[in-house]
Order: sequence, then C-alpha cells, then structure tokens
Amino acid sequence: MTLTGYLLIGAHEVAATAGTMKALNPATNTTIEPDFAFGGVAEVNLAAQLADDAFDSFNNTSLDERAAFLERIADGLDAVAPELGQRTSLETGLPAAQLEAETAKAATQFRQFATVVRQGRFRQATIDPAQPERQPRPRMDHRMQKIALGPVAIFGASNFPISYSVAGGDTASALAAGCPVIVKAHNAHPGASEIMGRVIQRAVEESGLHEGVFSMLRGGGNEIGEALVDHPLIKGVTFTGSEAGGMALFRRAQQRPDPIPVFTEMTSVNPTFVLPAALAARGGAVGDGFGERMLVNVGQACLKPAILLVIDGPGYTELRQALIARVETMHARTMLTPGIWKSYSENLERRKGAGAEHIAAGGNAQGAWDGQAALLVVDGARMLADASLSEEVFGPAALLVRVSDVEQLIAIAKQFRGQLSATMQIDSADHALAARLLPVLERRTGRIVINAFAHPQEVSYASIHGGPFPATSDSRFTSVGMTSIERFLRPVCYQGFPDDLLPEALKHENPRDLWRLTDGELSKA
Repeated sequence: MTLTGYLLIGAHEVAATAGTMKALNPATNTTIEPDFAFGGVAEVNLAAQLADDAFDSFNNTSLDERAAFLERIADGLDAVAPELGQRTSLETGLPAAQLEAETAKAATQFRQFATVVRQGRFRQATIDPAQPERQPRPRMDHRMQKIALGPVAIFGASNFPISYSVAGGDTASALAAGCPVIVKAHNAHPGASEIMGRVIQRAVEESGLHEGVFSMLRGGGNEIGEALVDHPLIKGVTFTGSEAGGMALFRRAQQRPDPIPVFTEMTSVNPTFVLPAALAARGGAVGDGFGERMLVNVGQACLKPAILLVIDGPGYTELRQALIARVETMHARTMLTPGIWKSYSENLERRKGAGAEHIAAGGNAQGAWDGQAALLVVDGARMLADASLSEEVFGPAALLVRVSDVEQLIAIAKQFRGQLSATMQIDSADHALAARLLPVLERRTGRIVINAFAHPQEVSYASIHGGPFPATSDSRFTSVGMTSIERFLRPVCYQGFPDDLLPEALKHENPRDLWRLTDGELSKA
C-alpha cells in the first residue's frame, strides 16, 4: 500500500490544511517519509456532519449486514498484516513479528464482535406484553431495546499502536453498536494508522454503507481533539492515555451545553500481593515471573505489573534475587516516543526522591530513547508515609515493597487508588488472608487475578479492562472484551407500537429468533 499522508474523511482523501509531520523512527532517531497531513476545525466539522448523516442508516442495518461489515475489516487486516507490522515497527521500535501478532488480535476482535452482533443479545430486547384486562388499570404493550448513542470520537493510543488504535477494540465495539466512528489517529504511528484507516474505509465502501461511517483525522496540537469533544454531533468519546490527558477531555465534555460520556482508560500500577505460604513455596518463581511480565513492551503496557508487595519471611530473599537477576539481564530497548522516555526518566527519579532504593538496573542504553530497566525497593512504612510511591511509572521499572506484617499489607492495599487489575499469589494456606484482602481489592479494581499476572489479558465475554478512578473515568464499563459494546448503547422503550413499526428485535414473531426477556422470563418467545 502506498502511503499518501492524507486525512481520510468518509470516502475522501483530504490534504493538509494545518501543516504536516513526518513519522519518527525512535530506534534510529530519524524521520520517515511521507509527510502526513494535519487538519483542523473545518475537517472535524466535515467528518462529524458525514457521521451524523450516516447514523440513521448504519444504526438500522440488519444484524447480518453489520456483522459482515466487521468481518470485512478483519479480512482486510489479515491481508495487510506483514506490511502493517513492518511499518509499525519502524514507527515504534517494537519487533515486527510482535506487531503482526497484534494485528491478528485486532482482526480477531472484529470477528468476535461480528458474532456478538449476529447473536443480537446486545440489544437486550425486553418485552412486557399488553394486559388489557388488568385491574385497576390496563397495561399497554411495552418493548425495550438498546440502540447506538450516535457518532463517537475515538482517540488512538500510543502504547498498543494497532489493537488500541485506529483498528482497535474501541473502533470495533463502537461500529458493532451501530455508531459511526471518527478516529483521531495518534501521531506516534501515522503510517500504521493510515494502513488501518484505509482497510476500514475500503470495508465501508464494499459493504455499501454510507461513507460517513468512518473517518480518520490527525492534528498537530490540542485544537482538533478539543473540536471533536466540543462538536454537538459527537455523542461519545473514548481515550487511552495519561490521567492528565483523559481528565482534560472528560472535564471539557461535561462543560458542553449537552454533556456527553467520555470513557477513559488512564493509569494503573496493577499491584501484586504475594501471600506468605505462596512466598515460602515459590518465591523465586514468582519474582522471576513478575519481572518477565513487567518488562514486556519495555514496560509500556497499561497492565504492566508494577508494584510487588511481599510480607517479609521465608522465600523473600529468593524472590528478591530472582527479580534482580531478571532485571539485570534485560537489555535497554527503544521506548515508543521521546516524550514517553522523558516522562519515564523523570518519574523514576521522582520515585527515588521519595525514598525508594535503586537495587538493580538492566543493560545501559545504546540509543537516544532506550529505556533502561530498573528495580527499586521500599519498606512498607515508607510506602504508607508517601502516597506518591504508588503512582505509575510508565516504563521498564518496578517497585518491590517489603511489608512487615498482615496489618501493614492490608493498610497499603487500602491506600491504592483505582486500578485496572490486582493480583494475589496464594497457596491453600493463604486462603483465609486472601478472603480478607479480597473485598479491599474488589473496591479498587475491575479484575482480580489469582496465581498469574495482570498481563496479558484475554479478550472475551468475561473480560474487564476497567476500574474505579483513576484507572478509568467510569468504572461501570470495560474497554476490552465483548461487553465493551455497552459503552455505546442507550435504551429506548416502544410503547403501544403496531408490529410493522417495531424494530426487528422486538417484533411479535421474533424473526431473528433472539433471546428476549418477556414478562421477566428469558425465552425466544
């Protein structure tokens, strides 16, 4: 595929109106052709109007039509996987083979959502039939289904440049819900974004859908993002990134004349608690496994296990030594962007300044933006005294917390803010303590893991990638898994409708043979 650098607005290629940029290869610190266009408010207006024009027809496509559209996107991603992997590798410093696997994951998500759409359960069809003879007042027929919110804006992430980007889970779930999508592509991987954008643009055309179902924009500053959040035709926003960036968008959306939901995924340290029996039985294995997971993607993963809490006792020395050994054998690797490298370096120094001792380092940096692995240790009393130690350091660093006793462990657990995940390493003798710790963690996270690590995560019907603030801005929803479609839906009740005006999911004869809640009973009636 020849990259042009154009914005993709509906079926159109739009040249720069607000300057251009070139991609940066962070491994070589050199720029890559071609020039990529920046747009502004006029391009947002055009994309939003097209999306609004597309909404009614797209929201009312049949389930089979919409599912086939999602499968076309998946097939398109499969077809460009080698090219997409190579280009994304140039723009991120990540291995091409890893990025091809990420492309396969993205394609799988679209196919999974195609299945969700065909099943139709996301409609949550609910029927309370008329009861004309009811006393003292007859009941009219009431029928409810979920429909799409409207056009949504999706902000691409930097750290997973495919599966959280233009063709990521946010796009897949929004399109599955029936929402036209406008993606603000991340400037860290513009070539990869164009490849994915063209795959979706082509699928829209081949499916015979309105061109406004998908657009992809790019901007050089905050203007284009702010214009997307402010636009009255945009009805929802997703964002993956820093707490500062996510909350700026969230606050802006609440200040609109018509506030809209902003679903953010922001910050998490994914604490791991090693309980005493597990520590004594396999402290070394836990330390090594934690270190291996912490260093994936040069520590640039939202689910990176970043803080390891251990009650001092048998197995602690073995855990500590295994973790040191894993960190010391890690070569420094290129980080995704100079900005991420700078933030990592500053936050690592901040953690040291808060009293954490630096006890291990990986290989020295060779390139300008190489991240050197680091392991720091702190005692539990210090952890309780300075809440800044529990803040995220995005990069290949971990904090080992040496806890004095059970009461101190529980106290530290209560100090954590909202998390995407939390992990307990336990053996059978630890179950009583785990049961005590469990309700503390339930209040602070959306996913609790036993005897594994937070990363990686399955994309499935039961997946939850969310949690209390500041992990997300709304803990009722997930940004990963099949239920992430619920972010883009709202309920509508149809009262007293004749059958020929009812939506397909609510018709009396149930032509789709959907599971429906009728008079409180789940059936296909």
